[in-house]
Amino acid sequence: MFNVKLNSLEETKKFGMKLGEILKSGDLISLMGDLGAGKTTLTQSIAQGLEINDYVTSPTFTLINEYEGKLPLYHFDVYRLGSIDELYDLGYEEYFYSNGVTIVEWGDKVLDLLPKDRINIKIEKGKKFQDRIIYIYGEGNRTKEIVKEMNIN
Repeated sequence: MFNVKLNSLEETKKFGMKLGEILKSGDLISLMGDLGAGKTTLTQSIAQGLEINDYVTSPTFTLINEYEGKLPLYHFDVYRLGSIDELYDLGYEEYFYSNGVTIVEWGDKVLDLLPKDRINIKIEKGKKFQDRIIYIYGEGNRTKEIVKEMNIN
């Protein structure tokens, strides 16, 4: 597991933009963290790095929002997921195994459905209001590549 401490909202946004710039077709990010930890803010910054000009919002009630940029972005929020059947009804596999980038907020709620080669990002609030600690981990090679490209020690 790798981690990085971010000391401001601006640092969090820069981190997300850099991550968005290096993401590749087929990448899936599982975002985890408490309410208000910054999952949607990080997603918005990743979208900027993917050259998405639309305003990115959390799809809390629709489960998924789609955006077009240098790669398609499929943004899931499964916080209010009533049952796994809702994801089956959406045809989640077409998104999770697509040529776009998929971000799943609250991914820990649907771990059994997520591909093994994914990038797990857990966000924790720091001691100060805007401090965040980002933990990056995963089983696949893609996580190692991301950590190396992001220059995280």
